[in-house]
Amino acid sequence: MNSPTGEQFVLDGGRVRVEIGALAAVLREVRVDGVRVTETVPADSMPSHGCGIVLAPWPNRVKDARWLLDGEVQQLDITDVARGGAIHGLLRNTDYRERARTARSITLGATIYPQHGWPFLLDTWVTYALEDDGLTVTHGAQNLGEAAAPWSVGAHPYFRVGETPTDDLTLRIAGETRLELDDRLNPVAEHPVAGTEFDLREAHSLAGADFNVGFGQLANRAEAAEVAWLVAPDGASTVVWADPAFRWLQLFTPADFPGEEGPHRAVAVEPMTVPPDALNSGTDLRWLEPGDRVETSWGVRYRPAQHP
Repeated sequence: MNSPTGEQFVLDGGRVRVEIGALAAVLREVRVDGVRVTETVPADSMPSHGCGIVLAPWPNRVKDARWLLDGEVQQLDITDVARGGAIHGLLRNTDYRERARTARSITLGATIYPQHGWPFLLDTWVTYALEDDGLTVTHGAQNLGEAAAPWSVGAHPYFRVGETPTDDLTLRIAGETRLELDDRLNPVAEHPVAGTEFDLREAHSLAGADFNVGFGQLANRAEAAEVAWLVAPDGASTVVWADPAFRWLQLFTPADFPGEEGPHRAVAVEPMTVPPDALNSGTDLRWLEPGDRVETSWGVRYRPAQHP
């Protein structure tokens, strides 16, 4: 069968099994000991709600699909028509190619060529590597051009704890600030979460949750650390960790995510190296000089319930 997500790849280490599609290097499914820790992108479907795709060379959105480079307006293609912006980078419709493979890892790559609003040439790649209890995802880029180029990256996984409905889960996020958004979901201010409904540093029920918000200052980490915890009533949990370069998380809880039994609430916890609209704000945006190369990682772990 020809899949809408292109060539299919499977990593199976026994305990951990991962399915990947070439389109946007989509992470179609992760299972640990047979337990789903991500939502599934069916082999015969496109990734709904951006599920599992790589977001490069920027995550989230660029306001009005415009930004300034050396004083000149750069006009990107408008890919979020409803809000008049450019969303989730330039590779969401790109066919990644296999570059390296071992029994427990695979590296897929794609080139970002100069185009509307983007006068740069970048080589990019993502490596999916099995761990004993989950998956490590490493994103990389190299500037192949002759001028400094901006770089940022994110991912769009939706997480599960087995078959427990999202409304029965609790969530913790180590973010100390959150972004205030305008009616087109562009950031206008950053606020501390303390004392607000956005303070998820303690467990928060996802019953009826309606979030679409970015969190920053992830506990001001100096090294890789756990940043989000999704916990089922029996204590089983799906845990997200990230390198310090991932200073932001986007939380998105759509109620209309498709599934075998019909639409349901899903929970995306999206690691991002920058906040929304970073091409304009410059916040945490990294500039790669010609020839510069960078890599950074995040990952997911599954912890089964601990019974006495």
